Amino acid sequence: MATADARRRLRNRPIGATILLTIVGYALVIGTFVLDVPIYPDLTTAQINLLSHAIAVINSTTTVLLVLGWYWIRRGDVGKHRLAMIGAFALIMLFLVTYLIKVGGGGEKHFVGPDPVYYAYLAMLAIHIVLSVVSVPVVLYALILGLTHTPAELRNTAHARVGRIAAASWILSLVLGVVTYVLLNHVYEYEFAAVLVPAL
Repeated sequence: MATADARRRLRNRPIGATILLTIVGYALVIGTFVLDVPIYPDLTTAQINLLSHAIAVINSTTTVLLVLGWYWIRRGDVGKHRLAMIGAFALIMLFLVTYLIKVGGGGEKHFVGPDPVYYAYLAMLAIHIVLSVVSVPVVLYALILGLTHTPAELRNTAHARVGRIAAASWILSLVLGVVTYVLLNHVYEYEFAAVLVPAL
């Protein structure tokens, strides 16, 4: 009964639910970077590296699922599309947990390399971060519509239009994230830096 009520509320107020979930997600990330909340374990360098590699695998797999989801919906296979997109979202939730533990428990790696590559790296990283931030509400909105409406009902919603924007921005963000990971961890050098807590 509670599940049916929650689904009905999501169905009737997808924008409100999107805003609420977006705020919660942003708060978790901002809180990890800005506040010194002692909820994360202290990580060793080896653990941070392991989590970095895990994040790259998660993001690569998510990208594959998104591309397959896009392919399947273009072919009219709604069932496979739905499974791929739900799987991609589940992996992004896993990414978020892994990322917050890595950053909250160990800090960040800073790129060390030649200036031209460094600036290219920063540009890709900036685009990756901006797309990650702005895609959150778009992805959530498309997901909420997809989970609360039948395929026939979705034709009368913004799901297809919003979903295209969500998938395109999400895929580009993930690809750039994996490219910057490879540059940082396998092609050039890096140095560790604890998360800076700005003076308030």
